[in-house]
Amino acid sequence: MNKIENSTISSALFTDFYELTMAQGYWKENMNQEVVFDMFFRKHPFNGGFSILAGNETLIDALLNFTFSKDDIDYLREQKIFEEGFLDYLKDWKFTGDLYTIDEGSVIFPQEPLVRIHANLIEAQIIEGLVLNLVNFQSLIATKTSRIWLASKKAPIMEFGLRRAQGPDGGMSATRASYIGGAAGTSNTLAGKLYGIPVMGTMAHSWIMSHPSELEAFRAYAKIYPENSVFLIDTYDTLKSGIKNAIIAGGELVEKGYNFGVRLDSGDIDYLTREVRKDLDRAGFPQAKISVSNELTEEIITTLVAHQAPINSWGVGTHMVTGGNESSFTGVYKLAARHDKENDKMIPTMKFSDNPAKTTNPGIKNIYRLYDENGMACADILALEGEEIKAGVENRYYHPLVDYRQFAFKAAKVEPLLKQRISKGKRIGQRLPENQLLIKSRENMQKQLETLDESYKRILNPHIYKVSLSENLMKLKKDFIEKNIR
Repeated sequence: MNKIENSTISSALFTDFYELTMAQGYWKENMNQEVVFDMFFRKHPFNGGFSILAGNETLIDALLNFTFSKDDIDYLREQKIFEEGFLDYLKDWKFTGDLYTIDEGSVIFPQEPLVRIHANLIEAQIIEGLVLNLVNFQSLIATKTSRIWLASKKAPIMEFGLRRAQGPDGGMSATRASYIGGAAGTSNTLAGKLYGIPVMGTMAHSWIMSHPSELEAFRAYAKIYPENSVFLIDTYDTLKSGIKNAIIAGGELVEKGYNFGVRLDSGDIDYLTREVRKDLDRAGFPQAKISVSNELTEEIITTLVAHQAPINSWGVGTHMVTGGNESSFTGVYKLAARHDKENDKMIPTMKFSDNPAKTTNPGIKNIYRLYDENGMACADILALEGEEIKAGVENRYYHPLVDYRQFAFKAAKVEPLLKQRISKGKRIGQRLPENQLLIKSRENMQKQLETLDESYKRILNPHIYKVSLSENLMKLKKDFIEKNIR
């Protein structure tokens, strides 16, 4: 792992303090039985119809390096709440369990186990904060970016968010997740180096203001970067000076066999891009591209695209790397099964709540995606471990909250989504280099979105995708509820 990540997530102190006090309690009570935890989320951010999974590959890296150093143990001793025997136990502590997860970059939906942990109770408890922190944030940003990418009709998106991101790790994680979500490149140079993401940038307003005139600034830039000249034309007056000087400097580049583009970072983007396009075309430069930035959101981009504003690429920063109007992803981590000593077997567990939406689905579960004959995703099914959902067989599936809402479906194709990635604390298979891994995750995102009907991808008022329970899982859940009510 790189130093930015390693500075925060190699120490097993990266957890909520109560996880450690509970861990000591389990240790004292000799309650370190095998358990299964699910990490899932409750609702899509941004009132959307889909989300994108990211950060789970970072989680796998972290789990394999998650330990307590001597300094960590000394710090815990200073809290005067932990016994020496428990601190001795932590000296050699590491994750020795199993991890199952959906492929990074996948389209995901509420209630689905994105990460399934099989471990002893202490291990599973200590890693809760790590699991949620890494998967929640990156999934939020990947989802936001994919919405922006779709809003642009899949045009090039430049991620310019470093200066507005939440600290160094937030900047790195956001750049990584943005690339998975569809960004074509980043202004974050360190992320470019560490993750293999294309780096991009044009010029600053200060470059223009530092020269005697706007035209001289453009000519100087064109001389230094003739193959990458994108002129920022809104420093003084976009239409009266900026585009006129860009045409002069750009025309000199074209005479030398190069091309050029322009960028707007303020003003009425719809109106200005139309006028700029007219000026460029009148001057004989229809090939010159127009890029825009300035507090863009998917809603703004949707409107500009719908109005056919002549924009070739988009620079998006603040709202993409921070989540904009949605501050967090609603991922949670809940116990799904535990080992019963008396019967020597794993038994399901279930959390109840006065809020039905917070009642969990019990047992060890797998996820199956059902496709129709056209290759379009139609529903995701949660089924108990050992169940098999087969293509070509009609089955009945049930709404997670109300069993009278059900449907029968015969899938043309069935795809299991959860895959084992860690076994007994060891990675399964070889880890891809980060650049190859991110390309694979990004391609997975693009491929899966193609299988999703447009109605689920609408920016406003999307259709609700079916996430349903198998008959056996619904029966188990109803039995739990009936026993609890009694």
